[in-house]
Amino acid sequence: MMQTWETLCALVLFLVCVHADVVEHFEDVPDCLKYFYKDKVPEWGASTPGAARLCQRFVNRYHFATLYDTHHRIAVYSAYHFQPSNGGGRESRWFVEPQVGWLVGCLHFACAPADGVTVDIFSIQCMSYEDYTHSGFDRGHLNPNGHHAVPSRNATFTLTNVVPQNPKLNQNSWRIHESQLTDLFRSKCSKAYVLVGAIPSVDNWIVKNNVKRVNIPDYLWNAYCCVDNNGRPLQSGAAAARNTEDNWVEKLTVDELGEFLQQFSNQPVGELFYNNCRA
Repeated sequence: MMQTWETLCALVLFLVCVHADVVEHFEDVPDCLKYFYKDKVPEWGASTPGAARLCQRFVNRYHFATLYDTHHRIAVYSAYHFQPSNGGGRESRWFVEPQVGWLVGCLHFACAPADGVTVDIFSIQCMSYEDYTHSGFDRGHLNPNGHHAVPSRNATFTLTNVVPQNPKLNQNSWRIHESQLTDLFRSKCSKAYVLVGAIPSVDNWIVKNNVKRVNIPDYLWNAYCCVDNNGRPLQSGAAAARNTEDNWVEKLTVDELGEFLQQFSNQPVGELFYNNCRA
């Protein structure tokens, strides 16, 4: 009987979860590697302790790639292609990814036959939708849902693609910046390769029941490489914003963003894109 309920639990989990394929190297998975310009994976973040490389899969195909920091429980960055929207509203569900739970050793099932099947997906040590409730922070998308068509838009609603974001920043200047990028990508690019990430704070966390749950990043950043039909660079740019009520996004070049990121690493940042998107 117990085995039957465990099987049923696993089935329910399969039905409600988006999949994140944990890979050793993005280069090993061509359908995931394609989100990086000319297959160039940044050196930035590669030495992050406990980093997990996720190929974000939804409805049986990949939609973007994420380098995930399992210690701080936020992404180092996500890499994606811009897609013009084809309509469709915001996803009403937030997906969890059991593969990441297994990776950090905190996934468990709890089935209760008397009350029907219930699935307790993540323990106290793992990320949860509830971590953000009454925290004072938005679940801020890194890879924005507005830069995608359905079903890729739906795939962005995963906890490995959000960070605690100051509401004023998320709903104002960062939102406006993402909208400006939408206009740019639509008018100037045959394809746009985008990286967007977060810089974790030293010791600022969402705390629940005296447990540090999710790190509150100090900064958000993004960078893009806009190319023509032949994959030749047309334009590039970047931006960074302090995750506070300052509500200010600073526009940068890709090289300037590299210099900014270097402040937070004792390893060389290297190129964010192949040849840093130079023609």
